[in-house]
Amino acid sequence: MNILILGSGGREHAIAWKLKQSPKLNKLIIAPGNAGTAAIGKNVPIGVNDIEGIKKTVLSENINMVIVGPEDPLVNGIHDFFLNDTELRNIPVIGPKKAAASLEGSKEFAKQFLFRHNIPTAAYKSFTSDSLDEGYSFLETLKPPYVLKADGLAAGKGVLILNDVQEAKDELKTMLVDAKFGSASATVVIEEFLAGIELSVFVLTDGKGYKILPTAKDYKRIGEGDTGLNTGGMGAISPVPFVDKEFMDKIHEQVVKPTVEGLKKDNLPYKGFIFIGLIKVGDDPFVIEYNVRLGDPETEVVIPRIKNDLVEVFQAVADQTLDAIDLQIDKRTATTVMLVSGGYPEAYEKGKEITGFEKIEDSIVFHAGTDSKDGKVVTNGGRVMAITSFGRDFRDGLSKSYQNINKIHFDNMYYRKDLGFDL
Repeated sequence: MNILILGSGGREHAIAWKLKQSPKLNKLIIAPGNAGTAAIGKNVPIGVNDIEGIKKTVLSENINMVIVGPEDPLVNGIHDFFLNDTELRNIPVIGPKKAAASLEGSKEFAKQFLFRHNIPTAAYKSFTSDSLDEGYSFLETLKPPYVLKADGLAAGKGVLILNDVQEAKDELKTMLVDAKFGSASATVVIEEFLAGIELSVFVLTDGKGYKILPTAKDYKRIGEGDTGLNTGGMGAISPVPFVDKEFMDKIHEQVVKPTVEGLKKDNLPYKGFIFIGLIKVGDDPFVIEYNVRLGDPETEVVIPRIKNDLVEVFQAVADQTLDAIDLQIDKRTATTVMLVSGGYPEAYEKGKEITGFEKIEDSIVFHAGTDSKDGKVVTNGGRVMAITSFGRDFRDGLSKSYQNINKIHFDNMYYRKDLGFDL
């Protein structure tokens, strides 16, 4: 098969790395890719939302399948575009159509879906600039901390958790009236705060059947002890140590099953990944959010644990024969540590030469924000590389990742040294 992956991060490198192991793969194209994907496939310099550029590439490279990495093209309707184009309609796209992608594209849509299908989640209300005063009143009925979520896509920055009610009111006004997150915050969801420990569950569905992939826990804050600004993710661990069989059964019965059934009931045909962000409150799972693609850096620990031929798995999704696949999961723990540019998630410099990563042993290097320049690999983003290692448990895996990180160098390199601290 000739396969096109859309995206340029660690997630896309991990998917490419796994697909490359399949004897069923003929040609691998990544758009736009990074320095890591360039070593195992062919990078094409087109953006993930450049529909015409993607169409041209699909036709000129005789592509048989498209795997969509990030959420933007899905929310913008790339799957629908393929189905409505006579030259593309028979080429399977792994990722939901636009209507179902609203599970990530709109927090309000996701909340309505959760309530409609009796899936446990926090109580909430939605507000616009016209109902600002009602928003103020609703905040006064809640106990701190206060959770404000921009309805639309805000590059992972649209969720605020505030302890002071006046600050929450001020931020609500800034989001709704001053368009703090542009059109993404034209509607704001305010919900009750749930106290607990977070985890992610990944489901792959073909629209009929589904497979539950390994659980993972990622670390979003830039600072150790989960302090400082939110990032795209500073590292991840899979499986999650506190998820025993009893808790996993609850997740399956109370969350996964009603989610997949809810998509069918709502006539939202879905072929692709469902990322379920959960919080464990006491002994019960509550849904914080849905994403309509794999997470990053969770992909870098989930994909290496899947033993199956990934081309075969994706083909089964396209053919709606996923139930026939016997998913084989590596029992070992996988951990990944993200190396980031100094200053991230705020201003940072690009173009710093990266050395030493080719000396790494017993770990996997997944490139994220990297590029090739004059024969050298250089930084090209805030999150630069993920170092993934297997271990007997998460401490053993992290120890290997940290040892190997000592071999890697670039100016102002930063990473968290405390992953797993809360486990």
